Amino acid sequence: VQLQASGGGLVQAGGSLRLSCVVSGLTFRLRDMGWFRQAPGKEREFVAAISRSGVRTDYADSVKGRFTISRDVAKNTVYLQMSSLKTEDTAVYYCAVARYGSRASRSALDYAYWGQGTQVTVSS
Repeated sequence: VQLQASGGGLVQAGGSLRLSCVVSGLTFRLRDMGWFRQAPGKEREFVAAISRSGVRTDYADSVKGRFTISRDVAKNTVYLQMSSLKTEDTAVYYCAVARYGSRASRSALDYAYWGQGTQVTVSS
């Protein structure tokens, strides 16, 4: 199983970025997906999750209304559209595949596979 995340970079506060994560090696349409992030000196934290059908989504309070998670089954890809970025959004962002049969949750323990991470830096 491989997860390839991309789309990170340097952006000014108030700007936008879209992260992508291409998944291979498993049946993407059968898995819930999530995004997490880890800032320097901090623990990894939940950002957003999406069900296998794409109908159900969940967001951390800190990003609700600014970030949107989506998925394209035809492309085996999950996205994280980030808008109105703040300096506190600076972190390495990781995509993750939920364990088979598990619903996407806010706990990293419920995810079986992880991408390599993509750096997002928001300047003031």
